Amino acid sequence: MSNTPGDPSGSPTPTQHTHTGEHPIDDGRSAFGRLTVLMVAAFIDMLGMLMILPLLPFYAKDLGAGGFVVGLLVSSFSVAQLLSAPMWGRFSDRYGRRPALMVGLGASALAYIVFAFADSLWLLFLSRIVQGAGGGTVSVIQAYVADATRPEDRAKSLGWLSAATNAGVALGPVIGSWLQIWGKHTPGLMAAALCLVNMAFAWKYLTEIRKPNITTEQQTGVKAVRRSSRETVWRVVAHPAEPASRLILIYALAIGAFQGTTAVLALFLAWRFGVDETTIGYVFMYIGTLSVVVRALLLGKIIDRFGEARLSRVGLILLATGLVGVSLSRDYVTLALAVGLLPLGTAFTFPCVTAMLSRVVSSADRGLYMGVQHTYGGITRVAFPVVLGIAFDATGQASPFWISAFVVLGTLLMSRDLESYAPTPVRR
Repeated sequence: MSNTPGDPSGSPTPTQHTHTGEHPIDDGRSAFGRLTVLMVAAFIDMLGMLMILPLLPFYAKDLGAGGFVVGLLVSSFSVAQLLSAPMWGRFSDRYGRRPALMVGLGASALAYIVFAFADSLWLLFLSRIVQGAGGGTVSVIQAYVADATRPEDRAKSLGWLSAATNAGVALGPVIGSWLQIWGKHTPGLMAAALCLVNMAFAWKYLTEIRKPNITTEQQTGVKAVRRSSRETVWRVVAHPAEPASRLILIYALAIGAFQGTTAVLALFLAWRFGVDETTIGYVFMYIGTLSVVVRALLLGKIIDRFGEARLSRVGLILLATGLVGVSLSRDYVTLALAVGLLPLGTAFTFPCVTAMLSRVVSSADRGLYMGVQHTYGGITRVAFPVVLGIAFDATGQASPFWISAFVVLGTLLMSRDLESYAPTPVRR
């Protein structure tokens, strides 16, 4: 195999592998058992996060914040995460996924306690920063799933995993709204308690799949390219045409645009439909329920029919259409139809892109690259809430959704030839 320009090491780069050659160390039953444990852990983690996340804009507003400060508040988590994610990804590659997961859950528990007693904006910022700097759990769990499943099954498995997280998205906001009956501190304290329960659950039932004392060649037969976190982050922009770089950039731009609108969605709905902190949870429950249904029941069959590459492009189009539709909605029927396209678009896009990324990198670098993906996703999740918060204040309440839709459609230009990373299934 020839060397990629700019890589004088003589070793094949991760982006040159369309198939890493590894095989999961578990049989199907063991892999499914681990996936089930991860789904439960991801559900509990997301349940706690979404119990407090929709409340943030309202809490900040009560403390005198406007759209710009709300955008900064939402972005602060991503700032901390983008700085720490590659480090934690490499940590999980070397020492195992389980220890990194425990650190992330512990940081979240501490952050929720700070949130529960925050009586100033700086404490709200502190809670978000602590949670982000702890490493989070998403990239580690995704790498764990990729370790335990065959390449052709990863998008389905990641879809099931995201179905579990979206069940938390559906239930968390409603539970958070209900818990306010017992006081403003209650949602944060309950979220912290869930994190501690989750740590105990993962400690007892989640076994380590990686073997730190065994070399990558022994595990997979593929030689890893040992780069630092900084070198890997820089390579994405220095070599944007490489498979891993393209997939990371598609993921980052699309998820940043989507999450950016989430930061101002509550304010937009309050302006147009009179939604407040007691009713916003039902909007997120609707989105989360659709996400669970699509990812758990439909995604696997649709991937088998159309393939990861084609389906990711369809997802980008649906996501952009839904964003425009939200901005144009004038009643609850049109709002429900437009919002319904958002979970379809994200379900078809992000599991497929992440699964394709897992195919084109070595398993020994998988945690690192998953972390880098979340670093770039973190950069866009920092930028978009701030930019869209300014746009909300300065150019109109509907403008953030148009800006995000334009960015999402722009990623289609980078999605050409994705079939070379994940071939379209052959119909029989």
